[in-house]
Amino acid sequence: MMKKKIRAGALFTRGITLLFTFLIALLSVSLIVYILQAGLPYVNWNFLSTEPDILMDTYGIKPMIINTLYTVVLTLVFCIPFGIGSAIYLAEYAKQGKIVGVIRFAIEILSGIPSIVYGLFGLTFFVRQLHIGDYAGSMIAASLTLTLIVLPTMIRTTEESLRTVDPAYREAAIAMGVSRFYMIRKIILPCAMPGIVVAIILSIGRMVSESAALLYTAGISQDMPTGLMSHVTEPGATMTVQLYLYATEGGAAEWVPYAMAAVLMLFVLVTELVTRFIASVFQKKRR
Repeated sequence: MMKKKIRAGALFTRGITLLFTFLIALLSVSLIVYILQAGLPYVNWNFLSTEPDILMDTYGIKPMIINTLYTVVLTLVFCIPFGIGSAIYLAEYAKQGKIVGVIRFAIEILSGIPSIVYGLFGLTFFVRQLHIGDYAGSMIAASLTLTLIVLPTMIRTTEESLRTVDPAYREAAIAMGVSRFYMIRKIILPCAMPGIVVAIILSIGRMVSESAALLYTAGISQDMPTGLMSHVTEPGATMTVQLYLYATEGGAAEWVPYAMAAVLMLFVLVTELVTRFIASVFQKKRR
């Protein structure tokens, strides 16, 4: 009798879990299909390769695509070494104790702070105090602010990935007299690469989807960059910022926000595929 009750309870729990998993998957797929159906028919080469022009009644998003790429690349340049380096220190070098516990608790707190608070900090510190870039914002100020936003996610995910590496690898390396730096570089990091790739993908997704912080730090300029390097110090609206402005303040045709949302989805998908391909190359080299 008891075994039947336990089995019935297990089946009920499994059914509820499968039901909620199905509902979440269905909701996600429905959202993606809805956005793509509403926006993808309007996405063409002219939409992707021209500037917005009110007089000509055109809504090209080329400047916003460039600004988005600028912020993503610059943020990765800042956050990858700091994020992975911090995770390596916490997982491999730091002595576990109260200080490390406080550091991890602080990282958890930072990951829960609303992005608009980071944006206000970036505006006050990077733009107004340090005068980084233009007074209306800049790519570099936006990227530094995004770095603060995504660092907790990258540190936490990378550290968990490093901790999942089989301890036998560490013991074997120490027994062979290998230095810790060599062990981390040649053994631990390659084994943890899938988790590190996940951390990078999550970070890129957060960068691309961010708008509140970038309203303060990147600005809302729709102008084309004046140069490859000089644009780092210039303001510029990213795709999410411009999408928000179109959706809330108007000034564009009804289909434009949906088309921009479809482009954003495709951008994230392509980024994830490219990142996973790079991770598979690293894994093949390790073998």
